[in-house]
Amino acid sequence: MADDARTWILTGSPENYAATAAHGFTVIGLKERNRNRALEIEPGDRIVLYLTKVMRFAAAITVTGELYEDREKIWPGKPGNPDPYPWRFATEPELVLDEARFVPAEELKDDLEHIRKWPPEHWKLAFQGQIRAVSEHDADVLMARLRSAAAVPVS
Repeated sequence: MADDARTWILTGSPENYAATAAHGFTVIGLKERNRNRALEIEPGDRIVLYLTKVMRFAAAITVTGELYEDREKIWPGKPGNPDPYPWRFATEPELVLDEARFVPAEELKDDLEHIRKWPPEHWKLAFQGQIRAVSEHDADVLMARLRSAAAVPVS
């Protein structure tokens, strides 16, 4: 990753994650309402995928292309509340865990600066909303834990 690259956490359902995986982690989309946030994401940035319901981190992908708009349906979204996730980026997988190795967010709640903005009993609120940038510290913590779960030696 470039020195000035940022790390983002993207919150999505397991169903949307499955759709991303089915596309080989080569495209990611943000919700209609997140256009301004999408404008902040640049090639070279990393996106860590956090899954709702199971509350686990599953993968890290790298943004490889500029923002574009596309409304072709890829992700199922919420029943009765379809969103085309039109703000898209070409991506490539950096680290993808097997489902059995997904990292429980609760294991990281005391180590991530981002989560400390909420009272300890409400740590799950840190993952409301679709996307957020995290500090370099949190990026390091997340990637170290993902690499450990993948049993990839730390370089």
